[in-house]
Amino acid sequence: MTGHQGHDRPGTASISYLRRRFLTLTAAATVLAFTTEPGRARAEELGDRVLGDDPFTLGIASGDPLPDAVVLWTRLAPRPWEPGGGLPPSGVVPVRWEVSEDERFSRVVRRGQAAADADFGYSVHADARGLKAGRTYWYRFRTGSWVSPVGRTRTAPAPGSSPAQLRLGVASCQQYDEGYYTALAHLAREDLDVVFFLGDYIYENAIDAQAGDRRLPEGSRLPDVFAHETVTLADYRLRYALGKSDPDLQAAHAAHPWCVTWDDHEVENNYAAAVSQDEDPADAFLLRRAAAYRAYWENMPLRLPHPTGPDMRLFRRFRYGRLAQFDVLDTRQYRSDQAYGDGWKQPGPASEDPSRTLLGPAQEQWLANGFRSSSAVWNVLPQQVAFSRRRLSRENSPLSMDAWDGYPVARKRLLDAAHTARITNLMVLSGDSHIHLGMDIKEDFDNPSSPTRGVEILGTSISSGADGVEKPEDWESLLAVNPHMAYYAKRRGYVVVTLTPTQARADYRTLPYVTRPGAPVSTAATLICRAGRPGFERPSP
Repeated sequence: MTGHQGHDRPGTASISYLRRRFLTLTAAATVLAFTTEPGRARAEELGDRVLGDDPFTLGIASGDPLPDAVVLWTRLAPRPWEPGGGLPPSGVVPVRWEVSEDERFSRVVRRGQAAADADFGYSVHADARGLKAGRTYWYRFRTGSWVSPVGRTRTAPAPGSSPAQLRLGVASCQQYDEGYYTALAHLAREDLDVVFFLGDYIYENAIDAQAGDRRLPEGSRLPDVFAHETVTLADYRLRYALGKSDPDLQAAHAAHPWCVTWDDHEVENNYAAAVSQDEDPADAFLLRRAAAYRAYWENMPLRLPHPTGPDMRLFRRFRYGRLAQFDVLDTRQYRSDQAYGDGWKQPGPASEDPSRTLLGPAQEQWLANGFRSSSAVWNVLPQQVAFSRRRLSRENSPLSMDAWDGYPVARKRLLDAAHTARITNLMVLSGDSHIHLGMDIKEDFDNPSSPTRGVEILGTSISSGADGVEKPEDWESLLAVNPHMAYYAKRRGYVVVTLTPTQARADYRTLPYVTRPGAPVSTAATLICRAGRPGFERPSP
């Protein structure tokens, strides 16, 4: 296992050009671009005369479900691979939305109108409120004569209720040029209440005309707008448009509400707060981060407020009755810089410094408060990078400085906060590493007999890493030196987690290939954790 690695990057000349191109933006223009309000009164209403072609080419989505509300999303782009999506650089287009109790829309229960504003990439974020708890709904958008595809969503259970079951999908890491999104086509067909996407929704690397491992034929090749690394707001908007043009991604969004969080590639590989991997000046990198965060908000089913400059609060909490509390974390925006220059390095005083943090003080306190106030059976942390220790050898093993292993005191603070709050059933959901792992979270990873504090479900990638293998070369050795690991594989796929009042079940779905479309899906492994008895076990035959 090599863990999270950087991808091929442009040559030095290309990087210098990109930096110069980005820094031509003036500070005044940046402030204006990143602080405008959506739907402002002074914008010209364009109507439908500018649309021409179908504006719903990027699909529809829902997310962040509450017991009485859900966010509905779309983004108008009649020509999605053109800057601006083929729409004017300023103005707004009115978009109507409706929510129904049936797929034919004979029982519409909520409707409204939103302004798709050029300043926000012509995106729409409609917070549909006044819905019933724990219910399935269907939704759609209209603008001019165009009607969007129909999406299915579901609200969270009522506060204080005790659901018998909750099924969630866990997915991450979908690099467009390393494979097809076939896993998402299968995810769309799962019976799920919600999907947690744990980062790397896009990648910032240059993509060639053949789309890398997708090997597109002559008539379907990509334009040159994708052939350089993403740096500006226009670049990031186009990269989201590329990914969202994929029919399998559109199907997965249309089938289930999503709760999303980001990792590094939504901005730049392995960045840490204001520190660029390429050691760009902080002000220049924060300008890039502002563009990336803005594009992220524009393209995700997230509630207001939108980001202001290079900052955006993404950590947030969802409660599913008394069955589960989800504390969605952000381990990228507030972290200390990786110790020892990043990568897999020997741990030491720098990585073990108590002042180091992955969450930042405010988010750590927010999480501790959430633990104390929780009455849920399961306390689940959807977040980005591997939480449990991963050794490569028995003696003097390097550890990943980008994951929680590079911040062990911060990990201990989190576990201590959960223990103090008497959190019995702690579950961490992780992505980033492009592998499937099931791990027990130990109080002391050097002592296999020490108490187990929870379980970690680390899901593999949707496409990043191309086809992969079921048993990597280090399969036997890795499991031997990490006795807290219950499962390890390196295929592409996702995880389905089923929570009940008595147990959690993790079904690890895998695909045999992604470098060509049409792969089947199968359940490679199933792990069970009993409520009140932390630790994974295999289910009885």
